[in-house]
Amino acid sequence: MPDIFSYPASLTLIVLNVFASLIAFRNQAFNEQNILWVGPMQEAGEWHRLISSGFLHVNGPHLVLNMYGLFMFGPVIEHYLGGVNFLIIYIASLIGGSVWAYVWNKNNPQYRAAGASGALSGIILAFCLIDPFSVLLFLFVIPMWGIVFGIAFVVLSYVFSQRANRVIGHEAHLGGAVTGIVTTLLVAPQVWTHFLLQISQKFG
Repeated sequence: MPDIFSYPASLTLIVLNVFASLIAFRNQAFNEQNILWVGPMQEAGEWHRLISSGFLHVNGPHLVLNMYGLFMFGPVIEHYLGGVNFLIIYIASLIGGSVWAYVWNKNNPQYRAAGASGALSGIILAFCLIDPFSVLLFLFVIPMWGIVFGIAFVVLSYVFSQRANRVIGHEAHLGGAVTGIVTTLLVAPQVWTHFLLQISQKFG
């Protein structure tokens, strides 16, 4: 388990998510003013929702699950790439996931979503690039290498996003994951060299 107090960027994001979400749980007006809601974004230009929605959550379990993921993966990325690069990847993935969700649902003014899942998806995929042969539990029960996990995550996010009556915003997961990969390679191109080296050492 990481010592979260040694990783100020990860700790700050967790605190911000918890603080904003707790306010939203108790204040419906605040929640509705900041979630990703297609109608107000198109009609009133409320584009701040692309970012603010990433710090709100639907309920307690949703918040706890995402913060647990950030607690587990955030410090790793912060350790390897530094706090600034970690924050860049996180925010870029958050926005990428939100934009993807907006574009995917732009013909549905009533579409609403919230959560740090898009940002977290980007962080998890960054981890899969940095340590492709670490063992992760897919769906919390199926052990697989990080590289396999990353591929499965992207493919299944795309497949599930095609469902008409989905409850989970898989399109945001997909957007966040793709943005996380691209941003990681842009801010830390050495990750790709290290990734290929690990592949070569494993199968060469």
